[in-house]
Amino acid sequence: MDLKVFFSLLLLIPFFYLYFKHIFSKNPPLPPGPFAWPIVGNFFQMGRQLHSILANLARIHGPLMSLRFGNQITIIASSPDAAREVLKTHDRDLSGRYIGNAVPLINPKLNIAFGASPECSDYWRGLRVICKTDLFSAKVLESQNHIREKKDLLIAGTDSSSMVTEWAMAELMRNQDVLHKLRDELKREIGTEMVKESHLAHLPYLEACVKETLRLYPPGPLLLPRRALKTCQVMGYTIPKDSKILVNMWAIGRDPSIFNDPLRFKPERFLDSCLDFKGTNFANTPFGAGRRVCPGQPLATKQVPLILATLVHSFDWFLPGSMKSTELDMNDHFAITLKKKQPLQLIPKGRK
Repeated sequence: MDLKVFFSLLLLIPFFYLYFKHIFSKNPPLPPGPFAWPIVGNFFQMGRQLHSILANLARIHGPLMSLRFGNQITIIASSPDAAREVLKTHDRDLSGRYIGNAVPLINPKLNIAFGASPECSDYWRGLRVICKTDLFSAKVLESQNHIREKKDLLIAGTDSSSMVTEWAMAELMRNQDVLHKLRDELKREIGTEMVKESHLAHLPYLEACVKETLRLYPPGPLLLPRRALKTCQVMGYTIPKDSKILVNMWAIGRDPSIFNDPLRFKPERFLDSCLDFKGTNFANTPFGAGRRVCPGQPLATKQVPLILATLVHSFDWFLPGSMKSTELDMNDHFAITLKKKQPLQLIPKGRK
């Protein structure tokens, strides 16, 4: 037999092993989900707009859905009830951090939200020896992690706040009636003073604008991934140990059964409303909840309103050239956070 053919067949053995294991193993009663192909699972159904794709799949398969990527099981919660089950009822069992197999090769004690890119053994555990990260890559990533660890908290507190502020300013430019209402409130409560943190408690329409922005554009559309610490029952389905858990807050915030006219920027829906974003109401939980709630929440809930109020109160804003507000590109770009695909460009003019 040709040596090349022999080695090619040898490399196929792990794939055949995984295929037959997938067919003959007794799978637990997982949440429903789309058909998963042997070996590859649901990889080919995914894309760049993952939050939107998962929202569309949830409309077909239900608020608690399962997907397979290789032999990695991923569970997605896409309703307030499902989010409550994950973030509160079963918080203890589902509060592990999901860490890719590439990370322990660099630092076995590393347990942060981001450390390395996924490798193939994240999805096919039986291939870990073949897919092992090479020594050079591990050394490069290890040196980068020393820098990243020092910046994680700083980036999380500034990058997400700036993104939310940018989305809010874009919506205010598109909805001039909302902008004028907000400016009237600032003028009435603050007058000619500079905006201070002490003013925020007296600006309910400003708070409503921030809540509405977070509803439409949560900085982490899928929150941070969790891991099942042990097998548990959720909403009548089995969540196997080591499953990856995602909560699609983007889908929940745009669900027409929860919010009337959900695609419209309408801060009034939050006036005289008990809905907050502090992790107690699962229809509006952009910072997560439970043991893994975002530690930057207290900072963001002060920082974003203060910045937004200062920008609106101190400046008039204009679009460049002859551009109209209806022409603003509101498409998003999803990596881990939700950014505007086209950065917002505005011209400020100081107000007297």
